[in-house]
Amino acid sequence: MKKTFISASVASVLALASFGALAEGPSFYGRLELALTHTDTAATLQGGTNGIDTKNYADENNAGTYLENNFSLLGVKGSEKIADGFEAIYQMEFQVENTSGSGDVFKARNTYVGLKTNAGTVLVGRNDTVFKQAEGGVDIFGNTNADIDRLISGQTRSADGVWYYSPKIANLVTLNATYLFDDNNDDQIDKKPAPATSESLYALSATLGDKAFKAQNYYLAVAYNKGIGGIDAYRGVAQVKLGQFKVGGLFQNSEKVDNSSVDGNTYFVNVSYDLNGVNLKAEYGYDEAGFGKYYGALGQAGADDISVNNFNVGADYRLAKSTMIYGQYAMYKGDYKDAGAKFDLQDDNVFSVGVRYDF
Repeated sequence: MKKTFISASVASVLALASFGALAEGPSFYGRLELALTHTDTAATLQGGTNGIDTKNYADENNAGTYLENNFSLLGVKGSEKIADGFEAIYQMEFQVENTSGSGDVFKARNTYVGLKTNAGTVLVGRNDTVFKQAEGGVDIFGNTNADIDRLISGQTRSADGVWYYSPKIANLVTLNATYLFDDNNDDQIDKKPAPATSESLYALSATLGDKAFKAQNYYLAVAYNKGIGGIDAYRGVAQVKLGQFKVGGLFQNSEKVDNSSVDGNTYFVNVSYDLNGVNLKAEYGYDEAGFGKYYGALGQAGADDISVNNFNVGADYRLAKSTMIYGQYAMYKGDYKDAGAKFDLQDDNVFSVGVRYDF
């Protein structure tokens, strides 16, 4: 029944898109992105990739070459003026897993309705939290097996929520908020059904500059996450464009909601350089919190003295406006202590080549 409903929803999206070709309003878009990847553990590959033993990532049988689907998607979006100073906006987006993944073919992505006014924009539905969105463009390997979420937490897409984005103040600063309805999310606070707690789940952020580097050549952000995804966290982000270089960094402190003794910091620094259209990039990450996907697959939950190192290098090139090819290498290694004994995490060396087509 669920798959039938989702399939019907996607069919409706396609029908709306066809109508949009004849009338102003809805626009249909999508992305197909596939990568051929060789890995030592598969711990950092996309979750739906076929052939992975998810019960034991350290098993040498997981080493090998895989086809990854890096969040291929279909969507429709649009806006409509309903009165002077009032504009209705909407988006329906679905992840498509019919090339390399297992499980449901369609998965929910950002889907919402909203109202845009001179006082700001309000969205209702499912969307990335403003805490996640605060990353701007600093995640230079985003949506691949070198995404920052392999080390960091809080990269959450949440449903049953309300989002607010202020107008740009002095053409520089934007204030933003996400609020999730308590009756749907209390279990993220203390793993007990409502009304066991009255605490709210929300995220706040403030951004300065322009993440696309069109109006300004810098971007700064601070953000706070309360309870969403089971963590309390704050982060700071900075990125600047200097000629053909882009230099960025991210700092985050994360704490487990139901156990405040489980906490730690995560750091990223990166640089990219445009060499005649070839985008060269490198990144270093360090984590001591243990909430990321790499440690979660190979480490011991709640352990002490967690130390994870990550180094990524790669390059991408656009053959056309719609088509990009890329290659990258990611290295993950780390250790932790449990009951005073030190344990090494299995290293993961990940090589990928891929192609992305946007339409």
